[in-house]
Amino acid sequence: MSSTPTGFLGIGAMGRPMAINIAGAGIPVVVSDPNPVATGILAQHGATIVESARSVADLAETVHICLPTVAIAEHVAAEIAGGKAVKRVINHGTTGSAYSKATAAALAEKGIAFLDAPISGGVAGAEAGTLAIMCSGDKATFEAAKPALEAMSAQLTYLGEAPGAAQTMKLCNNILFFCNFAATCETMTLGAKAGLDPQQMLDIMNKATGRNFATEQVMSQFVLPRTFDFGGANYIIQKDLELWRQEAEAYEVPSYIATLVRTLFRQMIAEEGEQEDASRMALLMERMAGVEIKKPE
Repeated sequence: MSSTPTGFLGIGAMGRPMAINIAGAGIPVVVSDPNPVATGILAQHGATIVESARSVADLAETVHICLPTVAIAEHVAAEIAGGKAVKRVINHGTTGSAYSKATAAALAEKGIAFLDAPISGGVAGAEAGTLAIMCSGDKATFEAAKPALEAMSAQLTYLGEAPGAAQTMKLCNNILFFCNFAATCETMTLGAKAGLDPQQMLDIMNKATGRNFATEQVMSQFVLPRTFDFGGANYIIQKDLELWRQEAEAYEVPSYIATLVRTLFRQMIAEEGEQEDASRMALLMERMAGVEIKKPE
């Protein structure tokens, strides 16, 4: 493996296991983060810890970023653009195609290549190194970063040179999940109020045409046990839904179902709080119907 370190910024719930998997593949990793617990964990996996994003870009030719908001991603991209070593930036966050186009152009002026590589698969996928990663942008960066990307992914797809294409793909995937989850919560609420056993409902749906990620995993693992800890914070969901709205408007496509689902999530977030888990959509439906989705005692 090359001795040149790979930078990673954004070592939260998703980024931390991603960076650990890169280090586990024998690739030297350099990170910076204001959270000393996160940097301490990375240090235990052999990562070099430095004081700032700029310091990361002074040491690493490739810098991966996995950040929670567009504003933070904009700030960090501007900071690392002045780095002495950085030649390419890889964005794993969900930031929308407009960000990608603007950032790719700004970095190109400084001779830095840009690759979008948004991720799907949740915290469990990040920990297992089985994320789906969709990429678009500079092809040479994609090829150069393959060892690190493959250390994090079980499905790595290159979508072409167009900046932002992978972001559009990620938002399409996200909105489909949000719609499926809202519909699943609504459906399970009806069944529970009608006296059906929710586990039997899921057993049937998962062998029938209603099967989706929400019926296969979210409902059975996080709603029926009443843990509501799927791993998707509401403030992230709210950001993604707003990016979907912007994307749909930019491309002038109909968004009837997604707009209704966005309204439902906004209501749930207003009632449950931005820091709570998105699986609490089920609680909104339960309150509306006056029933709980749980296994019979």
